[in-house]
This record gives sequence, structure tokens and C-alpha cells, in this order.
Amino acid sequence: METHYYNVDVNWNTDRKGTMCSPELNQEAGNCIEVATPPEFPKGIPGIWSPEHLFTAAVSSCLMTTFLAIAENSKLPFESFNCSSKGKLEQVDGKFIMSEIILEPTVTIADEKDRERAERVLQKSEAACLISNSVKSKVTMTPIIKIIGT
Repeated sequence: METHYYNVDVNWNTDRKGTMCSPELNQEAGNCIEVATPPEFPKGIPGIWSPEHLFTAAVSSCLMTTFLAIAENSKLPFESFNCSSKGKLEQVDGKFIMSEIILEPTVTIADEKDRERAERVLQKSEAACLISNSVKSKVTMTPIIKIIGT
């Protein structure tokens, strides 16, 4: 596979917030995101995406997109995928770091016979997720497989 680049522009607006856009996305369609210092920090602003949320979201959404590709290639029939995630920010050696991302994906399938395959696809997805493989944070996954009607 050839090298790819993903471009993001961040522009400060006021106080501790700005706007993040990508020239590759349709900015007129509202694809820009307001970003700010989280409220846990001095002058942080509640209710706006923070770098910490975006970092956590990058790992979680990469798990989803990797799962979708592997599930399709594995011909895994599934009804739904969702993932709750938590990013752990802590101070280590005098620096704040995102030390851990906890992923709790739930895959709903129609038939118990597909449970093992769904578990394998999730494990492969975690191992192949390029964002997880690119960060030094510990990534912990606790998968849940649900059967429709149970």
C-alpha cells in the first residue's frame, strides 16, 4: 500500500477554543468540528470536543472501521456494532498522557453459532487497528457478543 496523508487545519477562534477542518472533507456541509480545552483544565470549556475526546474517538472509530472490513471479508453476519470507550488521562513522570484507552465493543448477531467467529473477528480487529498500533497508550478491549432476542 502506498503512503497516505490526512490533512487537518486548526484555527483558534476565542478563549480556549477553535475550529478543526480538513480540506479533504466538504467544509460547507458542516464537517468542521469545534474543539476546546476540556473543563478539567484551567479555563476549559464544557460541552465541546477536546483533543482527549478526539484521541479516544480515533481509537474507537478505528476499531469499528477495522471490524467492518474484517467482518465483511470473513462473511460474518451481524445485526449491529457499537463501542463505548474511555480515555484515561493521567500524569506520569510530570507529564500528562493518555495512558489507556478502554474499548467496550458490542456486536449483536442473530445466531449463537456465529459467536466464536464474532469473537475472533473482534480480536483480529483489535490487533489490526492502525490507530491502536500507532499510539503508545495501553488499549484494553472487553468485547460483548449479544444474540438477538436474548
